[in-house]
Amino acid sequence: MVREFKLPDVGEGVSEGEIVTWLVEEGDPVSEDQPVAEVETDKAIVEVPSPVNGTVREIIPGEGEVVPVGDVIITFDVEGEPVEDQTEGEAKRAGEADSEADAEPTAPDAGDSEEVSTGEGRVFAAPSARRLARELGVDIAAVEGSGPSGRVTDRDVRAAAEPGESSDTSDDGADERDEALAAAEEPVGDDVAATREQGAQPTTEDFSAPAESADRDRTLAAPATRRIADERGVDLNAVPATEQRDGEAFVTEQAVREYAEAQQRAQRADAAGSAGAGAESGERVERVQYKGVRKTIGEAMSNSKFTAPHVTHHDTAVVDELVATRERLKPRADEQGIRLTYMPFVMKAVVAALKRHPKLNAELDEEAGEILRKNYYNVGVATATDAGLMVPVVENVDGKGLLQISSEVNELVQKARDRSIAREELQGSTFTVTNFGAIGGEYATPILNHPEVGILGIGELKQRPVVEDGEVVAKHTLPISLTIDHRIVDGADAAAFANTFMEYVENPELLLLE
Repeated sequence: MVREFKLPDVGEGVSEGEIVTWLVEEGDPVSEDQPVAEVETDKAIVEVPSPVNGTVREIIPGEGEVVPVGDVIITFDVEGEPVEDQTEGEAKRAGEADSEADAEPTAPDAGDSEEVSTGEGRVFAAPSARRLARELGVDIAAVEGSGPSGRVTDRDVRAAAEPGESSDTSDDGADERDEALAAAEEPVGDDVAATREQGAQPTTEDFSAPAESADRDRTLAAPATRRIADERGVDLNAVPATEQRDGEAFVTEQAVREYAEAQQRAQRADAAGSAGAGAESGERVERVQYKGVRKTIGEAMSNSKFTAPHVTHHDTAVVDELVATRERLKPRADEQGIRLTYMPFVMKAVVAALKRHPKLNAELDEEAGEILRKNYYNVGVATATDAGLMVPVVENVDGKGLLQISSEVNELVQKARDRSIAREELQGSTFTVTNFGAIGGEYATPILNHPEVGILGIGELKQRPVVEDGEVVAKHTLPISLTIDHRIVDGADAAAFANTFMEYVENPELLLLE
């Protein structure tokens, strides 16, 4: 039987996910709990496991597509059951396709399903082949497939279109575009020279006689090669293969890079031909999709900035004693395999200050008209990652020692950066610390991690000139930037909190009393 698998709720409250990478291909055998896809939510990338033992029948959304939770993303032929049995969902889709085929017998609309229903049964075709058939005006139901199990490929569609209307699709600049597209299909000779001029090293493999032509249904490649193809927007099945492995076409990373460069030249030629422009020029604007984690961060920042009136208080602590204390404790931490940074000292000092100034360990419930002052201390640590800013949370900091805090911070930060962090590890903070000084700089105006009412920014800790007893001396100093929600925290409250915090970092032995 055919088993449909819907995108599950991979995190509490998640409504959609982006398909980052398919880890399987159609026709691959899978076992229960085997990861089949990587899905990106608004906070992390998670692996989605197969619910059954079987064979991948159909992959529905492509990589990069955003799918609502509950939508079918993949179907399986379940082992030990007849393949012919359809699920209710498949039967419905087949019926819809039948209706479309009856309404437009000369150009059936395949939609997003691999199966196209016709009067004679189902036609199997790759999504790219269906799209190409519509563009060329080819009746895909009349095309004889040469792929596995009679699947219709792009090559089959082009062959069916050759005697017909493919010539009608030309436009201004077609000769230049076709020449560039030909180069994209088979980069030899001048293309290798062009690649060399662009700084890339030409491959020593023979592209003039590929082991397998383009427009395949299955291509083998190393994970790094697949990642490059995904970054460059390249369809691996369209890249000329240079060898075969286990009877399948194999594509190298160099082949993908050269194909991508040839595609870019083709696109520029296409743009130049359509516009009737003169000389070809490089792209001046790169378009990057605003989605996923980046979009979530932007929405959160906007909500915070335009909800709470922000005020930032700046000051500087002289922290020679803190530097000396850390240097004394660092070897003991190293013996236990823990890297001791200044962050645990900062977090303990923050909690000590929050206990004396509870207005900053709170949030405003606008609907209820209440200020919620919290008697627990979960500190968020703003972390820069490749995907954007994340805030892992260390819970109950007041009840933990420096080494335990250090260990947890190091682990959570690493998990955030490699996108393996759990959603619940990013929730529940009552106050946030952001260490922009790790990159450089003294002061900033941090945006609140809404609905919190305070966030402490830490500048670069280094020696600076300080006036002491009328003389200028070099001292280790720590610049701080404290942003507050001015609706419930006054400027005087912010200054008092900052003074208490500086008292603890300037005299770290006081933390022993907490």
